[in-house]
Amino acid sequence: MDPIFLIAIIVILIVAIGIVMAIVMKRESERRQRMLSVIQSRAATAGGDAAGDGPRNEQDKRRAEIAKKLKDQDQAGGGKEKHKADLAASLGQAGLKFTPMHFWLFSLLSAVVFTVLGKLMGMSNFVVFLFFIIGLMGVPRYALRWKIKRRQKAFLTEFSDALEAMARLLKAGMPVSEAVAMAGREFDGPVGEEMSLMYESQKIGIPLPEAALQAARRMPLTEMQMLATGLSIQAQTGASLSEVLINLAKVIRARYRLRRKVQALSSEAKASAMIIGSLPFLVGGGLFLINPDYMDPLLHTGTGKFLLAGAACWMGMGIFIMKIMINFKI
Repeated sequence: MDPIFLIAIIVILIVAIGIVMAIVMKRESERRQRMLSVIQSRAATAGGDAAGDGPRNEQDKRRAEIAKKLKDQDQAGGGKEKHKADLAASLGQAGLKFTPMHFWLFSLLSAVVFTVLGKLMGMSNFVVFLFFIIGLMGVPRYALRWKIKRRQKAFLTEFSDALEAMARLLKAGMPVSEAVAMAGREFDGPVGEEMSLMYESQKIGIPLPEAALQAARRMPLTEMQMLATGLSIQAQTGASLSEVLINLAKVIRARYRLRRKVQALSSEAKASAMIIGSLPFLVGGGLFLINPDYMDPLLHTGTGKFLLAGAACWMGMGIFIMKIMINFKI
């Protein structure tokens, strides 16, 4: 294989990976900044009313202290634990009972399968090596992320119903721990699993706010973090937990409706992006099927391979950028 072509492929891959990592890190940083701004605004609001009456002044001071404590906890939980969840945490978020050793064994098996597939297809050693890397690091990680997103989507579907059920049980006079246990028994899927784990954590002596924080680490969603924050504030201020859960359920339903509305409004842009992204591949495949000789200079010469690799790289980056532009986070 042409050395210039190999160097071009390596440079293109490095540039593409760098761009993807920069975009992902920027989006994660913006999300953390939004969460911190909400906490800071609560603290400023509570601290700005400190010149009020006696009981109200004490309550505002308490809320300001709680907001400051939550902000400090969020900053202390940053770094590797926040930005780079380890493999065990990712497996827990996916709801898998695998250990990291099992995951690496599965990755190694996937790499062997991809390597054998490349050999059977008659690929060169460099392409077979790329197949090995994809099978070892690419496909298993992608499957794990897909499993995490699928579980989070299923969790959000029933989370608001579970909160409203817990609120009704609390209004009926049932203790908080029993309400959590009832939600774990009545709801299937990720919601029931997380509520059951919260109840089991309470049985071994962990307070409810701390158990909710642990659940928020296993299910890193804004809605779950809102529940953990609400329970922490309720434990400090003594507010009605049923009202907190009902208000949170309303907020989650409103966010869900807004998310569906955004998906409906962006469906046309997504369809256009899919058509534009698939058009070069369809045209190239059609030309190859109709007249293979016409495509020989592009597929079997060094210049053609270099141009083909550059076109594939730019097309990939364009598709990725279009996906980011039409993928709205609510």
